[in-house]
Amino acid sequence: MKWIALVAAALGLAAQPAHAAPTCADDGSSIAYLCRAVEASDLERFAEAAEAFEKAAAASQPGEPRTQRMLAAAGNMWIAAGQPGKAALALDRALAGTGLQAEQRGLALLDRARAAEAQNDLKLARRFATEAASSAGEDPFYWYFSAALAVRENDLATAKGAIGKALTLAPTTAEILFEAGFIANENGESAAARDYWNRAVAADGGGKVGLAAKRALDALGAEPSGTAAR
Repeated sequence: MKWIALVAAALGLAAQPAHAAPTCADDGSSIAYLCRAVEASDLERFAEAAEAFEKAAAASQPGEPRTQRMLAAAGNMWIAAGQPGKAALALDRALAGTGLQAEQRGLALLDRARAAEAQNDLKLARRFATEAASSAGEDPFYWYFSAALAVRENDLATAKGAIGKALTLAPTTAEILFEAGFIANENGESAAARDYWNRAVAADGGGKVGLAAKRALDALGAEPSGTAAR
């Protein structure tokens, strides 16, 4: 949740541990709503966090740069909540202003691409992803998303190049390793797929991605005899 960290740090807030008592002010100020948003995000109550970020933006002074950051954070939370339509609305409002610069704008564009992809508008998703490249191109998740989008676009050559860049930036991230395995398998490169999925299992253990990689390995079948000797 990179957006939440950026917004919280910029405003002197920090997410509270799940066991901590609420510390947010009980009023309608922007800071109080922001505090509640960060707290809800920490507890993975994503829709609640998104609504609180939107309320924080509404309670801010018009034209404040942080208003766009709050709207972008709301969009990120709507995506996490599985509501890409609401995410698109919040992100479009955020991107219409000038409060997002450099990496912040790149992250918002990437989230806008994610919202479009979740709504099955692949052309719009690619347009936003391409626009995000100049300011988010050092983020491994940008290349991970670009690769996954290319798979949906039936463009395996682009997918392979993008996941390669993601691996260069984050070679031990389980999600990236899993996607690399999927793309390799789609390209008929079963040995490479097996290697990536084994590395994903090692990176994530009994986690969700690790278990998915184990299932993929089971579906791929046993390694052909003699492979290790070559």
